[in-house]
Amino acid sequence: MSDAPALRVGQGIDVHPFSDDPERPLVLGGVVIGGEGVRGLDGHSDADAVAHAIGDAVLGAAGLGDLGGHLPDTDPQWAGADSIELLRRVVGLAAAAGWVPVNADCTVVAERPRLAPHVARMAERLGGALGAPVNVKATRAEGLGALGRAEGIACTAVVLLTAVPGAGRPDGSEQSGGTAPGDGEVR
Repeated sequence: MSDAPALRVGQGIDVHPFSDDPERPLVLGGVVIGGEGVRGLDGHSDADAVAHAIGDAVLGAAGLGDLGGHLPDTDPQWAGADSIELLRRVVGLAAAAGWVPVNADCTVVAERPRLAPHVARMAERLGGALGAPVNVKATRAEGLGALGRAEGIACTAVVLLTAVPGAGRPDGSEQSGGTAPGDGEVR
């Protein structure tokens, strides 16, 4: 097994309801999405569900818990934070533990607004923060449940990490150990 590449997979999910604040922008994948009737998501940071899901997947793959454990929504310093910058911070935590991203894949679930025109720019912004290719897909809940009633937006993500060659891990092993998850998600 020592000849096998050191790879880790993590998954993430994030869900945010729409905000009642008509001035709050909708930010997904680091892209501000405008248009008539477009509402922002409710949350402590900029509520970018796409960046949050990818960040959680990175932390999970690195065995570092979850986003809420590192960037809690109870901490005033993260109020209104740019989630692309939070994703960069998470990638730095994974690198410090000896892991770097290979790629990410995510699916955004939203009845509206229509996201297809924005996925290429989202992939570009997310890839820049992750330091690896990101594939972004968008789908609808087809009227089913809260997402289907357009009460919010969700995103699922998977990230593949590889070990940094020759990087020392805190435990001295070739793979970093996991930690207990935090108390929730960055909002």
